Amino acid sequence: MFAAERRQLILEMVRANGAVSLRELARVVQTSEVTVRRDVRALEAEGLLDRRHGGAVLPGGFTRESGFPQKSHLATAEKTAIADLAAGFVEEGEAIVVGAGTTTQELARRLARVPGLTVVTNSLLVAQALAHANRVEVVMTGGTLRGSNYALVGSGAEQSLQGLRVSRAFLSGSGLTAERGLSTSNMLSASVDRALVQAAAEVVVLADHTKLGTDTMFQTVPTDLVTRLVTDEPPAHDDRAATELQALADQGVQIAVAGASGSQGGEAAPARHQQQRRDVPLPAPRRGQVPGTPAGLRSTSMMGEQSPGGERARVADLRRR
Repeated sequence: MFAAERRQLILEMVRANGAVSLRELARVVQTSEVTVRRDVRALEAEGLLDRRHGGAVLPGGFTRESGFPQKSHLATAEKTAIADLAAGFVEEGEAIVVGAGTTTQELARRLARVPGLTVVTNSLLVAQALAHANRVEVVMTGGTLRGSNYALVGSGAEQSLQGLRVSRAFLSGSGLTAERGLSTSNMLSASVDRALVQAAAEVVVLADHTKLGTDTMFQTVPTDLVTRLVTDEPPAHDDRAATELQALADQGVQIAVAGASGSQGGEAAPARHQQQRRDVPLPAPRRGQVPGTPAGLRSTSMMGEQSPGGERARVADLRRR
């Protein structure tokens, strides 16, 4: 096999699987790992893939989805703050859909206190969190169980959502960018998430700052369908997340920021910063907005004490970043 043919095959394998080990690549192209490593280095120089220890992945974060045990220990403080804030958008007696994910699982734990709520979900973890809530009705989709994230996927899940209409959908994902919107690393999960979106009048995305600016393989919600993003405060040094937040706001996404986050390692934020909320004003009305309504995110309450002047300074600081 010529080098060009070998490298094309390597690229096709990485595109198909998201991430492939050098050992597996060497086995398929029937050459040594030394030769494959050289091929991977050449493909990386062309920007076609990224090298990782012992393997290769698609560039720009297009990697396979992490399993639940790994994700459950990432950005735990941030996910808690996001869930606390997102729960405030749910009203008594409302009907909503909640997708799969560790952040939506945290949200479900807080929804157990909302009386008269109906929650439609494809997540076993969300259903489990609400199982003992006396005043919450849980409706589960059909489908095939996907063990890595305890979610029901496939045609059964999608068909069970047909004809459904609820007020809001709460979704998480693997990455969020202003260019492509919300995305995930698994095709089956992406397909069910799209069905959840079609059932809802509004779409609320829950994503901590580590997912901002990250793009993964399968788009679930394009940016123009995202009504609101609930996220945490990016660290001062994270220019990518701050830039992405502003780009999303420029495209009409309403942004609610849970108080100052902890570090990326998941350390808890100081108590005085928790349960705060910041709304980023929007520059123009969204498509379909009722004439005469404010373009910015309308907030009925502010969690934590904050003066109007301080609020304007925080928003200005976000824009500068």
